[in-house]
Amino acid sequence: MAFKFAVFAAIVAVANAVAIGYPAPLGAVHAPYGAYPAVAKVAAPLAVAKVADDYDPNPQYSYSYHIADALTGDNKEQQESRSGDVVTGSYALVEPDGTRRVVEYTADPVNGFNAVVHREPLGVKAVAPVAAYPAVAKVAAPYGYPAYGKAILG
Repeated sequence: MAFKFAVFAAIVAVANAVAIGYPAPLGAVHAPYGAYPAVAKVAAPLAVAKVADDYDPNPQYSYSYHIADALTGDNKEQQESRSGDVVTGSYALVEPDGTRRVVEYTADPVNGFNAVVHREPLGVKAVAPVAAYPAVAKVAAPYGYPAYGKAILG
């Protein structure tokens, strides 16, 4: 029953669209109600030729970056390059325990993704994050109040 109703509703909607037509564009002289014929909207053809023209049989790129923030202790870097279907690169970062992790990787269609991980000790320990809250100390409460007072030391 629900299917028959849905089909009926679709037929009514199409009939209304044909009978009503579409409104005139802005600035056009208005014709009487229902005088415009229904216009079917057709999707534009896919730009297959454009995709084929943009295809690069030997794509190449190269990039790198390095971050060394003394305030937060964030120290990392990465470099990567591609020539055709072969990608090579590496990245390094300082871990919280003070070691430096270096990952060297390659990727190609034959061998897939391969990575070699090295850990190097650093002479300097990683910087601890900056405290988000100031120190809090207990102070004596005024006469008649419980001893719950606190002072913020800056």
